[in-house]
Amino acid sequence: MGKGFIGETKGVKKKHSFILRTALILSIIAAMLITVIFLTVSSANNLMRIGKTDVSSVPSNILPNYSVASFSSADDQTTLQGWFFKTKNPISTVIVVHDTGKNRLQFGVDMIDMVETWLDNKYNVFLFDLRHSGNSDGDISSYGYLEWQDVLGAVAIVKQISVTTDVVLYGIGTGCTACVLAYDALPDSGISEIELKSYDKKIAALGFDKSYISGMIFDSPAKSSDDYIKPIVRQNEPLGFITQNFVPYAIKVSSGAKNINLATAIARLPIPILIVYGGHDTYIGADKITQIINERERINSNLTKSKMISGAGYLEAYGLDRQTYIDSVMDFLNNYFMINENLQQGRSK
Repeated sequence: MGKGFIGETKGVKKKHSFILRTALILSIIAAMLITVIFLTVSSANNLMRIGKTDVSSVPSNILPNYSVASFSSADDQTTLQGWFFKTKNPISTVIVVHDTGKNRLQFGVDMIDMVETWLDNKYNVFLFDLRHSGNSDGDISSYGYLEWQDVLGAVAIVKQISVTTDVVLYGIGTGCTACVLAYDALPDSGISEIELKSYDKKIAALGFDKSYISGMIFDSPAKSSDDYIKPIVRQNEPLGFITQNFVPYAIKVSSGAKNINLATAIARLPIPILIVYGGHDTYIGADKITQIINERERINSNLTKSKMISGAGYLEAYGLDRQTYIDSVMDFLNNYFMINENLQQGRSK
């Protein structure tokens, strides 16, 4: 009896020891999960509430004539601010969509050179601040996941104040995401009234469809919208090498955004596209951008142009070689839109 009792006691102790070890391990795992969740939420909040960048003071003698535009995002809740530059007998209107953390003057005062070039070549220009940027309202930035509504608001106001029959969207950094999502949200051209009712009422009430966007220019597009967020988390946030995989999802959920494969969407856009990027981009990855270009050329080679600025990093192409950048943009516009303009003028004679 005594030996049996001792054996049972040892068995109970081993069982208790196993339970304690298991409980300890589970407690550590739970603590780690709680820490990751806390850091994820905290990092997402920090990134979405990034500080505004004020619009630079531009000397009046170098700024082309413009009119101030105050308008609403397509969400009807956010008031945005912009500048409209017009030229005589315009071919189209270029709408610039800046990167997160920037404003309507993405490249500062140096951007005026491109604005003047557009105006000289018969293109109206619309510069505006996305939500929570520059002089626009809004409490958060969402790296394109909400800003697409701002893009549609900009297109809507341009349709009212410009005489052009279409627009060209020019997305920079996360502005690429906003442009693609905006296009994706619009009704297809020529759909019936019954089909239009399946769209959100605010979208249907805009009064234009995909056909009003005749082309896009992308500076440093990513294969996934998350690719704009992960490097920031990895470089600046605690345990970023872990939370980089969760923060983009948290921002997406907070924005109520839908999933979209950005690379696939860009490849399949049925309109002329120009992609400009830096050859030394290690933020998004020049190789990844090249893959987007290759896939687009495979599907829409006759509607695709690209320009790699050697030696430039992420969003550095304009600053490193401004003239080549501007020439590439104008070559694209003249190739696809000036030709169409000349054809239309020939038919009207």
